Amino acid sequence: MTAELSLHGIIPPLATPLTPDGEVDVRSLERLAARIVDAGAAGLFVLGSTGEVAFLTDEQRVRVTETVVSVADGRVPVLAGAIDMTTPRVRRQVAAAAAAGADAAVVTAPFYTRTHPAEIARHFRLVAESSPVPQVAYDIPVAVGTKLDTSTVLDLAADGTIVALKDSSGDDAGLRRVILGARERGLDRFAVLTGSELTVDSALAFGAAGCVPGLGNVDPHAYVRLYTAARAGDWAAARSEQDRLFALFGLVDAAPAERMGRGSSALGAFKAALHLLGVIDDARTADPYIPLDDAEVAVVRRHLEQAGLLR
Repeated sequence: MTAELSLHGIIPPLATPLTPDGEVDVRSLERLAARIVDAGAAGLFVLGSTGEVAFLTDEQRVRVTETVVSVADGRVPVLAGAIDMTTPRVRRQVAAAAAAGADAAVVTAPFYTRTHPAEIARHFRLVAESSPVPQVAYDIPVAVGTKLDTSTVLDLAADGTIVALKDSSGDDAGLRRVILGARERGLDRFAVLTGSELTVDSALAFGAAGCVPGLGNVDPHAYVRLYTAARAGDWAAARSEQDRLFALFGLVDAAPAERMGRGSSALGAFKAALHLLGVIDDARTADPYIPLDDAEVAVVRRHLEQAGLLR
């Protein structure tokens, strides 16, 4: 395994556009990836939660990765989710992602099975042993049922098993604990990336290397402006961008909770926004997600209009 990869800046987790019959819409995906690169993103993350990775077949996962790698064309790194339940299955997903051209594999703790922190650490080390690309740890307890322990993350970073952490735990104190711990241990090349769209300015202020924002599909330019302002020390401008994005993020609640789950509402809203903006051809989400109705799409439209993205 090689660990030669530096991650920083805005690395949006791409949605996966689908055709009406549920296949990967390659042309829409190409437009989406190109739009995000052109906005100044520092990387692209495919096959994450926003990319509906859990709903895609292995063949579809490869198609998504190959498509985005082709669009990136070496200009920015492509991170690919190798999301699966157990170590042997994840190792196969990593090999497939690397063969498709990904620059790094993004790996969660095992799930469905009950695992101890020592077993989680062993999982990441076993995956790294056979991986031809660097490994990024993905902390998303809402999906896998396990919160990565700070000491485990830092130990894995220290021995080169992981080169970065994508923290989607929603635990800002925990995020800061990892950043401070990495600083104390001299892990200068270890990148800690926040997965929260709503607190990017504060995460950057206390040392995060960047952000992986799902809302970056809809308004990648704003996240790049936020990051650029923060790196220049213009915290007022960064806060202003964050406040605007905070309001725009309200589109994820377009559908009422009694009608559908938050995944259906959020991913449906992202895709509806991209469709309204002319980026993707169809707003279809993967089954069994429930599609937004016309009234809910109208809510998404109003958020885009209020953000100045649609007239």
